[in-house]
Amino acid sequence: MVIETRSPKETFEFGKKIGELAKAGEIYTLIGDLGVGKTVFTQGLARGLQIEEAISSPTFTIVQVYEEGRLPFYHFDVYRIGDVEEMEEIGYEDYFYGQGVSLIEWSNLIEEILPQRRTEITIEKDLDQGFDFRRITVRELGV
Repeated sequence: MVIETRSPKETFEFGKKIGELAKAGEIYTLIGDLGVGKTVFTQGLARGLQIEEAISSPTFTIVQVYEEGRLPFYHFDVYRIGDVEEMEEIGYEDYFYGQGVSLIEWSNLIEEILPQRRTEITIEKDLDQGFDFRRITVRELGV
């Protein structure tokens, strides 16, 4: 599925729809360059999970846990990870295979430990279409 958005609000709303449909144990991987709107999308997904708390990128902590929504939300940012062993140290399997929803930014950096069954979301800019244009591709993997 490919969705095109033309504003941060539309990107947020699409993320919110994904969050509203999310089920326990689902894993979403989020791929996109710096500044494409990954955080805006993630904020929408969290709102779809009925999380009211402010969502920011957990760049320095690897994972941020939000438990007050309809499902726990585990927001990973592995951009600064040096080695996959760092994921083992934080107990990533408890999150990936738990009862919450996991979203992993920069997931391509930990490809070898990702479950085969996941939803891959890629966000891309196309400046020819406008500054706020985003193409969001959603692919179900391992189904």
